[in-house]
Amino acid sequence: MFALSMILFSACSRKLNESRVSLAVKSAFKNPYQPAKASWVREGANYEVNFKQDGTTMSAVIDKNGTIVETETNILATDLPKEIQVNMEKCYAVVKIDKAARIVKANGDITYEVEVHHKDIVFEVTGKFIKEVKD
Repeated sequence: MFALSMILFSACSRKLNESRVSLAVKSAFKNPYQPAKASWVREGANYEVNFKQDGTTMSAVIDKNGTIVETETNILATDLPKEIQVNMEKCYAVVKIDKAARIVKANGDITYEVEVHHKDIVFEVTGKFIKEVKD
């Protein structure tokens, strides 16, 4: 996705017709979100739904039992925490940020993902680098 999301579609992701998504998964999505349009992909054992909520591009990863594993919200690069912006300037100064996202896990943990030139760089809220993944 971006890592997880709409955003990055890994080789494991497969586009799905909504009719192939279980009722439990669709219900888990429609309870907190009511978008007019959504697209679904298979993400390993889970489902990823990409949609817009109040004009903001988002995605949610939902397991087969209907539990929302994480949500991802696209944000402007200027909305990244200052510490992340500083780290990006130091380590990736010549690279344009293609996309940025705020990821909230089911347990409430928050990370940020920055997509640059076919890479996803993941940070903790504090700005601490977690990992870099090539697309």
